Amino acid sequence: METNLSAKNQTPKFDFFQFLYKYGTIITIVALIIIFSAANPAFIQGNNIINILRSISIVTIIAIGITISLSVNGFDLSVGSVASLSNAIVISMFVWFSQNTLVAIIAAIAASLIVGALNSFMIIKMKIPDMLMTLATMFIIQGIALTYTKGATVSQNMVMADGSMAEGLISPFFSKIGEVPWIILIMIVIVVLVHIFLTYTKHGRYMYVIGGNKEAARLSGIPVNKYKVAAYLLSALFASIGGMVLASRVMTAEINSGAPYLMDSVAAAFIGFSVLGAGKPNAFGTFIGAVLIGILANGLVMMSVPYYAMDIVKGTVLAFALAITYYKQK
Repeated sequence: METNLSAKNQTPKFDFFQFLYKYGTIITIVALIIIFSAANPAFIQGNNIINILRSISIVTIIAIGITISLSVNGFDLSVGSVASLSNAIVISMFVWFSQNTLVAIIAAIAASLIVGALNSFMIIKMKIPDMLMTLATMFIIQGIALTYTKGATVSQNMVMADGSMAEGLISPFFSKIGEVPWIILIMIVIVVLVHIFLTYTKHGRYMYVIGGNKEAARLSGIPVNKYKVAAYLLSALFASIGGMVLASRVMTAEINSGAPYLMDSVAAAFIGFSVLGAGKPNAFGTFIGAVLIGILANGLVMMSVPYYAMDIVKGTVLAFALAITYYKQK
């Protein structure tokens, strides 16, 4: 009896690591805001906050696709190349072929979904590990995008191969997508919709079950392969949307324009695992991870840190996030 009473009176032991796992990302964001604001008061001004949100929009959209692939215990490394391909196709539809906005967007999405279908087929039917297959796809699609554009930047009034000038114009409606507030609103809508899908719908819960234990999911009657196909198609779709938003923002199709977004997107998705102790890929956590990366990049620029040192900081943040995530899972 005394033993039971003493057990009840014992206060729960504070677990610092558990606290760090749940709230470390939020605390880091708050600390960075305080530090950067103290170093430069302009950091906390409204215009700069809008600039941060705009800068993370494309990263967040692409990272949401990675998050969905992670939910079924997959990993899509081809998203940067898919974004580049989508970027090239949508701009070329306007500039080379004088197509309207609907045709240009459908063409870019269709090409990206073909990549997603190829990934899922090779992973599911040919049993190639997700990371290896999407790594191969990354190089293949990167090469296709370069071949399609002939290694040139696609832009209005560009000189064509035959020496003539491109006569097509980018739609004014399409050009608005990459501007504030639309670029931020698109990001927010995607985060909210995917968060609802993964957290509150039957299909999202099935994806988490598959990610947790594929065999148990199969024995429960969940069509595992169909959901893995859906995950890679959705990953390609969001990479495509990210590429089109990028195209609207810069109004050109640069060579390998989507490649720089891969590292930031992967980092955002993995940082999101630990946000508020989720312990799994989730859209809200991915958004918070992107915010952390955006604040870091913006603050370091305002403190005149050389651009070539940025990747050191981003890589360190990713390594720290992975260390916490996998140590906790262990």
